[in-house]
Amino acid sequence: MPDISLLLQMGALLIVIGAFAGVLAGLLGVGGGIVLVPAFYYAFQTLGYDGPQLMQMCLGTSLATIVVTSVRSVLSHNKKGAVDWDILRSWGPGIAVGAAIGVTIAAQLRSETLVAVFGVLAIIVGVYMALGRSEWRLGEDMPKGGTRAVLSPLVGFLSVLMGIGGGSFGVPLMSLYGTPIHRAVATAAGFGLIIAVPGVIGFLLVQVDAAVRPVATIGAVNLIAFALIIAMTLMTAPIGVRLAHALDAKPLKRIFGGFLILVALNMLRKAIGY
Repeated sequence: MPDISLLLQMGALLIVIGAFAGVLAGLLGVGGGIVLVPAFYYAFQTLGYDGPQLMQMCLGTSLATIVVTSVRSVLSHNKKGAVDWDILRSWGPGIAVGAAIGVTIAAQLRSETLVAVFGVLAIIVGVYMALGRSEWRLGEDMPKGGTRAVLSPLVGFLSVLMGIGGGSFGVPLMSLYGTPIHRAVATAAGFGLIIAVPGVIGFLLVQVDAAVRPVATIGAVNLIAFALIIAMTLMTAPIGVRLAHALDAKPLKRIFGGFLILVALNMLRKAIGY
């Protein structure tokens, strides 16, 4: 019989996490996973659900929420004609392959290793958010041939290892290759779905020790966290969108980039045992 007080604490923490992630997603256009994964990690660990597969639960649950939010986002952007379906069709298969490889590898790694991987990659994302410039370019068109064959699986692979959707890697990549930012954000939502579906399927098959997993966990996906996060992000994301129109998001994005670097450094500290 699960401890009712522990369930209430977990529910309260997840409601706050979901509300915060929704506002940030709407305000800054960042995917929820970049916030949810470290938040899940600290929440589950604080509540005593620690173990060698803690990070797998964080990644799997985050990707499950991304399935829902990506579908909603793609449909919304498509109504405005912002999704570049040519990019999505040509990059999608490689991204899916990379995601499948990513979840296969993530399932075999210890939590501490995945925390370290998340920390390193989150620092890279944070530095780009803090210092990146919209005028930076690697080319004027999205790459094809061998370059696409390398980059598309890499986007899926790295995203699954972080438990995030397509925004954190997809938007900078498309922007660097000349895709207008609104089209890049809309198309990256489609990347998120392509990443999350094979990721969730894989994490549902991961076997987590019953002694160190929260109640209502299937494989490495916690259904309570999934339901609460979805409910809160759907309510609070529109608040973030309204704030984005009222505020200058550029300095806020730089501040969040700095905040993300600090969170990532703290996770690296935990990964090496300090």
